Amino acid sequence: MNSKHILSAFDEDLESIQARISKMGGLVELAILDSIKSLTTRDVELAETVRANDKLVDELEAQILEDTAMVIALRAPTAVDLRVVLTVMKAAGNLERIGDYAKNIAKRTTVLAELVALEEASRGMNRMAREVQLMLKDVLDALVQRDAQLAADIIARDKDVDQMYNSLFREFLTFMMEDPRNISTCMHLHFIAKNIERMGDHVTAIAEEVIYLVTGERLDDPRSKGDITSVDPDLSDLG
Repeated sequence: MNSKHILSAFDEDLESIQARISKMGGLVELAILDSIKSLTTRDVELAETVRANDKLVDELEAQILEDTAMVIALRAPTAVDLRVVLTVMKAAGNLERIGDYAKNIAKRTTVLAELVALEEASRGMNRMAREVQLMLKDVLDALVQRDAQLAADIIARDKDVDQMYNSLFREFLTFMMEDPRNISTCMHLHFIAKNIERMGDHVTAIAEEVIYLVTGERLDDPRSKGDITSVDPDLSDLG
């Protein structure tokens, strides 16, 4: 009877934590969409909203980490149960980073609103951001449903995001060579495109954790990157 009581309490703890991770994921999805919308529409007010709402994402991550630490201390989960707790912890960390990237895009939007607009490039980044948002939605579903196949499909889809980034990078080079007045705008847009590409990496990291959760095995080989640049953006203003 006592063991059933403990099991029930553990299940209730997990449900509460997973509800928070779902809420956090929803907020991050919205941040992705709103940050890129603020960019394409030059909506500085929406960009400020994205930046302000990032505090909610940070607060949820802190609560999730506190809750998972408490579960480990009080329930001493083992095997699959422990993998669930650790997966949620890592997912929360990756979601927080994606939220930071969205916030950083919003910061750049404020600057870009005063510069020359490059509509074609903005449309390309909108498509890229939308794909990452859909990947995030699917990986959250995979986490809830314990769907390793869906998680594997998401990892494969990240190659499309890398290719979108590569195309944008080439476009930026062309724009800058055609007109030096585009250089400042393209520098900011490249930073944003790289942030979106990094979002995809963090979604992929969550997918890899889902596969580990379901199978108990890590992927044999690290995922090869498809982007043609190797220098990370300056992330000193994240957080």
